[in-house]
Amino acid sequence: MSTDFVSVIKPTSGGGGREERGNAYPVLPVRDTVLFPNAVLPLTVGRQSSIQLIQSLGEDKMILVVAQRDARQDAPEGSDLYEVGTRATVHKVVKMPNQSLFVFTEGMERVKLGEFTQAQPFLTASYSTLEEAAPERTPEMEALQRNVLAQFQEIVTSSSTLSDDLQTIALNIEEPSRLADFIAANLPFLTTGEKQELLETAAVKQRLELLNNLLAKELGVQRLRNKIQSEVQDSVQQSQRDFYLREQMKAIQKELGDLDETQKDVADLKEKIEAAGMPEETKKDALKELGRLSRMNPAAADYSLTRNYIEWLAVLPWSKSSSSEVDIKKAKEYLDEDHYGLKKVKERILDYLSVRRLKPDMKGPILCFVGPPGVGKTSLGRSVARALGRKFSRISLGGMHDEAEIRGHRRTYIGALPGQIIQQLKRVEVNDPVFMLDEIDKLGRDFRGDPSSALLETLDPEQNNTFRDNYLDQPFDLSKVLFICTANQLDTIPAPLLDRMEVIELNGYTEEEKVNIAERYLIPRQIKENGIEPKEGQEAMIEIPTSSVALVARHYTREAGVRRLEQLIGTLCRKTARQVAEGRTEKLVVTPEVIHEYLGGIKVRVDTEIAERTKRAGVAVGLAWTPAGGDVLFIEANRMKGKGGFTMTGQIGDVMKESMQAALTWVRSNALSLGLEDDVLKDTDLHIHVPAGAIPKDGPSAGVTMVTALVSLLLNRPIHPQLAMTGEITLSGNVLPVGGIKEKFLAAKRAGIRDVILPIDVKTNVEEDLSPEQIEGVAIHYVSHIEDVLGIALPKTAGEAAQDEEVREEVLASAE
Repeated sequence: MSTDFVSVIKPTSGGGGREERGNAYPVLPVRDTVLFPNAVLPLTVGRQSSIQLIQSLGEDKMILVVAQRDARQDAPEGSDLYEVGTRATVHKVVKMPNQSLFVFTEGMERVKLGEFTQAQPFLTASYSTLEEAAPERTPEMEALQRNVLAQFQEIVTSSSTLSDDLQTIALNIEEPSRLADFIAANLPFLTTGEKQELLETAAVKQRLELLNNLLAKELGVQRLRNKIQSEVQDSVQQSQRDFYLREQMKAIQKELGDLDETQKDVADLKEKIEAAGMPEETKKDALKELGRLSRMNPAAADYSLTRNYIEWLAVLPWSKSSSSEVDIKKAKEYLDEDHYGLKKVKERILDYLSVRRLKPDMKGPILCFVGPPGVGKTSLGRSVARALGRKFSRISLGGMHDEAEIRGHRRTYIGALPGQIIQQLKRVEVNDPVFMLDEIDKLGRDFRGDPSSALLETLDPEQNNTFRDNYLDQPFDLSKVLFICTANQLDTIPAPLLDRMEVIELNGYTEEEKVNIAERYLIPRQIKENGIEPKEGQEAMIEIPTSSVALVARHYTREAGVRRLEQLIGTLCRKTARQVAEGRTEKLVVTPEVIHEYLGGIKVRVDTEIAERTKRAGVAVGLAWTPAGGDVLFIEANRMKGKGGFTMTGQIGDVMKESMQAALTWVRSNALSLGLEDDVLKDTDLHIHVPAGAIPKDGPSAGVTMVTALVSLLLNRPIHPQLAMTGEITLSGNVLPVGGIKEKFLAAKRAGIRDVILPIDVKTNVEEDLSPEQIEGVAIHYVSHIEDVLGIALPKTAGEAAQDEEVREEVLASAE
């Protein structure tokens, strides 16, 4: 205990021996300490004033020990001390190496400080003794004393810091006042304020009551602490017991050959790893992760993450391939059975199968089927898988924005998974499936990455044998996978990605091809899907003649493929299903009248539209390419009085505007040779419009059509009916080749066109891409100069014009 530095003054009257220093005793201030009467307390004296006080003591050795109100005060004055303290005798003083003193003091009696008579070098003060009236030995007093003693004994018994000798000493004290002081002096949990309050309470009964309350409070706290400690101890003991029992169980299971669930899981994973046939480096990493897993607690946060990773490694088809033998004849039968036409596509697939048969370890090519919607790109991929005897897997890339969909997420992310390619390989369970990447031309791109860049490695035969998914972080061989991509157009596919693929075009179908496809595939499929299949020995509930199929294809659809045609056939089958459900048993024969009743009036009349619109001069029919296939394009020109102005409308692009300007320039520069006046456009404004105005249009292939429309307008000679054209022009009048010839030609044939004007440089493309069956019924005129176009498109005599008018009337009459 540290004391204050106090000055010494002679004790005042009121007890014990006096020193020759007047009527006052030296006052020793102490920090956080209260000395009780009849108690021996060692004090450490370190302040200089307190050391001087002890050294100035004479034979009397009497001092006043008083507690400070604030222990932080280094030089307390009289007002900083409590008013009640203890008169004490100094029995022994020991000098310490650090120049402080170790003083043994014994409390004599309670005193109340009087007037301070000295402040330096230490405090001195007079005092008066606090008299303690002897209490009566009443039953209440006896009970109170016994209760205090019992509580003190219980506290000492349960305390690890208090000596058991304190109980013996307390039992031998009979006087209540001395018992209260003894107990108060030996309770370490009492604060300085509580001890000071006990010291200041001179009445024995009140002191015992106060002490009884403090003991009861401490006893309650101690019991609660013991309860908490007991619960913790029980929990620890239970955990130790469980651990011991688990270890025993493991030992017993080991002896019996049984394993717990975790060990079984680890053993199963190890067995899968050994059977997976993965590369040595990958197997080494998998076993390393498995070792970590076996040492983990199943309740650990990383346990499930590590287990999932190991399971992904273990279940992938590292070395499992399709075992089917390639049969070229059978493959050809499958392709012909599943698809009508598509001769060029089938030839390329059979070429691949032939090489595959001769060289089984060849690297898989990357095929890209490009064509309008509904021409059978996806179903052709399924047929390829069937012909190869492989499993088929497909993912749609349309609208995909996140690169992680291809490469996977890194394992540091919550909920990380491998990319779609690895996931699909896990589902098909072989490493050489036919893998279709649908809608590759519709890949997205944003802040999450560029999926098309991630596909560069996937679709490169020189790189994909070490494809590394971010989640697996292990090389996987994709070289055996036959990747087939599909797209509606090539313009939106990045050039580096397109360079890795072999493009095979699937263009639209003619009306004859659509009828054949409908009769072979679409009608049987829709009959089956709508539940109107004929039972054994019964005839079909619906019959759709070839003429009716042709009617639906010609006048109810306007598409390159057959998707809409199948939907309409499905509508007719559903109507039949309804009749059957209502109890009707007669067969439904789909006649034109039935078609009009169930499908409504004719939706598409392109042939009559062409005949109607080309009746007037200034209208020409062009051919255009779109992602949905080819289409016919009307170019309309008109004139009015003006000052030589030229207007272009129809939401056209810059390239088409330039073609219009080039057409006008050629017409003006060749006005005389065309039979026009040299200044024919001096007082005339021209307007060229390309319907429909809401659809964006661009490209150079309508150049010849614009020249023809302008010349037709200025000569007031309508073009021949059922004629369409395409080609780019130059200012000198040359006709240049354009693309998309097959799609444009098929669109012209679907629209009822009988004459098509094409640049002479595309003749080779026509002979290679179009079959004789497709060309049949359409006359192709190859031209190299715009004058050739005008000679074919415009009637030369009044007789030709009259014949054209008769043809138009026949077309319009047939429509009615």
